Amino acid sequence: MPVATSGQRLLRYDRRLGGRLVAGADEAGRGALAGPLVCAAVLFDYAVLRAHALRPLAELNDSKQLTRAERERLLCAIVAAASAIAVRVVPAAQIDRAGLHRSNLDGLRRCLAAVAPSADVCLVDGFPLGADAPAHRTVVHGDTRSAAIAAASIVAKVTRDRLLARLAGQYPQYGFAGHVGYITRAHEAAVRQHGPCPEHRRSFAAACYR
Repeated sequence: MPVATSGQRLLRYDRRLGGRLVAGADEAGRGALAGPLVCAAVLFDYAVLRAHALRPLAELNDSKQLTRAERERLLCAIVAAASAIAVRVVPAAQIDRAGLHRSNLDGLRRCLAAVAPSADVCLVDGFPLGADAPAHRTVVHGDTRSAAIAAASIVAKVTRDRLLARLAGQYPQYGFAGHVGYITRAHEAAVRQHGPCPEHRRSFAAACYR
């Protein structure tokens, strides 16, 4: 008996929920020192997903388990297969004003709300979004269990990586294209040498700010 691929396992999880339309939400960049937080939601209609759309999703997985090239290929498959996709970009300045967790909840709520009117089941990775969000279920490590959440994680990650590549051209001294805003020795050294730029989250208690 052939072993199921990661994508097949994730899709099977969503199908077992009993709803035709399953939405998942996730974010990328929560722990970064610089750059935006990107939230995304993806809606799959399992009544219309057929072999031609499912085959490209066979390698669907948590975005952190994939290479950049694999994420880019899967993004194309997700866009082709999804019934709806929502993305929200939360700038560093807004994170500093509202706080990271509140910004994260608000971004996920807005993305889920954008696709929820058509959804039978809404899923979110990790933690509940509060009473203001559409009715939803939390799934611990959801990006390794649910196809809709994994797809949202890829949409968020690819979107954010592309934004950081643009910022690398605007602020070449920080090396954003390599570390995509996360804390590394090179990133910390660049901040100490040049000081933080407007894309750095000043509300973070980073040693390189001192």
